[in-house]
Amino acid sequence: MSRGVRLQWLQPLREIVALLCIVVVCLLWRYTTGPAEAVAKPPQSAALTAGLKTPSNSGAQAVPIDKMMAMVNGTEISQNRLTAECLNRHGAVVLETLVNKKIIEEACVQQGVTVTPQDVDADIDAMARRFNVPRDKWIELIQRERSISPEQYAEEIVWPMVALRRLAHASLEPTVDEIKRAFENQFGPAVKARIIVVRSQQEAEQIRQQSLAATDDFGALARRLSVDVGSASANGWVQPIRRHSGDEQFEQVAFKLPLGGISTVVRVADQFIVIKCEGHLPAAEVKLEDVRTQLAEEIRERKSRTESSALFRKLQDAATVENILNDRVKSAASPGVAAVVNGKPIAIEAVQNVCVERHGKDTLDILITRALIEQALNRERQKIGQADIDAEIARAAESMGFQKTDGSTDIAAWLERVTRDEKMPMRHYIEDIVQPTVALKKLVGKVPVTKEDLNKAFEATFGVRSKCRIVILDNQRRAQEVWQIARQNPSAERIGDLAEKYSVDPTSKTLRGEVPPIQRHGGQPALEREAFALKPGELSGVVQVADRFMVLFCEGFTEAAKVTLAEVHDELYADIFEKKQRIEMSRYFSHLREGATIDNFLAGTSQSPVEADRLRAGGRAKSTLSQSDAAELALPRSGSLKAAAGTKIQPENGSGVLPTSFNAPITPAPR
Repeated sequence: MSRGVRLQWLQPLREIVALLCIVVVCLLWRYTTGPAEAVAKPPQSAALTAGLKTPSNSGAQAVPIDKMMAMVNGTEISQNRLTAECLNRHGAVVLETLVNKKIIEEACVQQGVTVTPQDVDADIDAMARRFNVPRDKWIELIQRERSISPEQYAEEIVWPMVALRRLAHASLEPTVDEIKRAFENQFGPAVKARIIVVRSQQEAEQIRQQSLAATDDFGALARRLSVDVGSASANGWVQPIRRHSGDEQFEQVAFKLPLGGISTVVRVADQFIVIKCEGHLPAAEVKLEDVRTQLAEEIRERKSRTESSALFRKLQDAATVENILNDRVKSAASPGVAAVVNGKPIAIEAVQNVCVERHGKDTLDILITRALIEQALNRERQKIGQADIDAEIARAAESMGFQKTDGSTDIAAWLERVTRDEKMPMRHYIEDIVQPTVALKKLVGKVPVTKEDLNKAFEATFGVRSKCRIVILDNQRRAQEVWQIARQNPSAERIGDLAEKYSVDPTSKTLRGEVPPIQRHGGQPALEREAFALKPGELSGVVQVADRFMVLFCEGFTEAAKVTLAEVHDELYADIFEKKQRIEMSRYFSHLREGATIDNFLAGTSQSPVEADRLRAGGRAKSTLSQSDAAELALPRSGSLKAAAGTKIQPENGSGVLPTSFNAPITPAPR
């Protein structure tokens, strides 16, 4: 079996995501379970309590103090180190932001435009009103979606936007025609429609003839032939077609269609579309005068964004910007200067301050993670060499399929992919991903791959699968109602109808209950047990998986792949080893974190060790189940096993179905 076999049981993630998962675990140490945090305060030495400068009895110039930002098991992380790391990681982006703001500020000075904090607040209020949410909720949404502070949002996004609007001097007032078109678009009549999109006129004409011959099959044709994934996955359905929302010819054709009518082929850009009218929606009972103010504001906002963007491009083109931060020669000649904008300098100190303010906490977490791993390596007397780094990079490139024409691993192409597509500088890829991965592999050591692991992987990947249709519900009562309807006439068509009508899962709802064939050992034992206990044409009981309730109908079983375990042994072994090793690496770091004493003075937190003595001696903390996890494992899953003769059905089990225990025997699947 070739190396390219896809091992579905393991479902491997993209390599870069898999590696980042370990780093994410490392960075989330202060948000996870463990002892309660206390407020951390830096040591109250005279130098630290005096601020950044130390008083001098001689009257000489004060010397800046290098404060301590964190202490990890007695190892200090200084302010200078944190500042340098922040500048290295985020300096270029922060400097670009400051340069752009400087350009806008100078334009405001030249044209006498002033934007006050009150103006910024008023714009934030207006934005919140536009989305019909309170101001505080709007700020929370911005923080969550963009990961920026309210101050950063006001200074970097709102202030430039307001300033550029005032600088544009463009006529932002909407015309009568613009308001009329906006009214027709939002409140006018619309067409309910399905579409089929293809790449050629000839193919579109053939599909049109097929749909004319069998109009009821339009949805199936769309699902099978349309290249537009969004509409194809919804049986061709699209959002109601409205006037002035896109291509004018497309809209005209749609509005002329009668109910059930199928259009001629419409070309839009490089696509060819066939439309089926499923109904006409009347205009909303709204008067233009009642929404004129709202429409005018929306048009102003849209025109403002367009004019502001055009103006900013002009200001950028006209500005003279000299980037000194990223040029060693210029930095040596102009110490302390990060850039010069139209002859005016931006100090490196300003860039450093913004970097620490915005990214200090995240960067400090990275340094803390690095310290924990370095301490563990020292305790275990392990070292990372360049050969280890090179080997890990080569392994990553090989696992992602980067090969040269001669079959050898193309490491250069992989590194280009990481740095270009993932937008990750080489240094950060090495320090944040490769080195922690190598270190944790050394610390974890070998992990066992048992015969049972191999047999399960083989059966999951190449064994028989159960082909089922499933209706997914979000509460047991509704699931029992659907099950009662289904058992009166159990068939694939009936389950498809029920899934389309009742399923709460959008994908299976659209596909009428169709799901990928269910494999063994895929991570959902209750579902798998039920699927493989059914016979073709048999309906299951109500199966609970987490917070969902499912009704299955077995359509049959796939054939096992004609391959032996010996043929794929090496590949299965490598994948299982990789997966188990990463699990152990994640666990190992969790133990490192829990067993550490960490004082984070920047965040103001302090962490005490968990079982510190035993962990430092090489022990592992015991894994424990939370109460919710234990309760979930203890829940019975309703199955489709028939009650034995004379068995009394409990009244509370209203569906008439006996619970299936995890230890119940599995009925062999038909071959």
